[in-house]
Amino acid sequence: MAKANKPGNNSKPKVKIGFFNLLLILAGADLILLLAPNVGILNSLFYIGDLISWPALIAGSALLVFGFRELYRKR
Repeated sequence: MAKANKPGNNSKPKVKIGFFNLLLILAGADLILLLAPNVGILNSLFYIGDLISWPALIAGSALLVFGFRELYRKR
């Protein structure tokens, strides 16, 4: 019968999630969901012009990219 491996032999390095990066991802997703042109939640309730909607969409996308860049860090 085969022996069970010890937990110390197969341990993977622990991963740490960056709190600031997580906040960047949440802020970017909120900007996109609220102010996306023609489909955002606030755009469906109120008229928000393209002068605000498109830069908010671009800024939200940039925040998502920067947030996901180094979200996971090895300990």
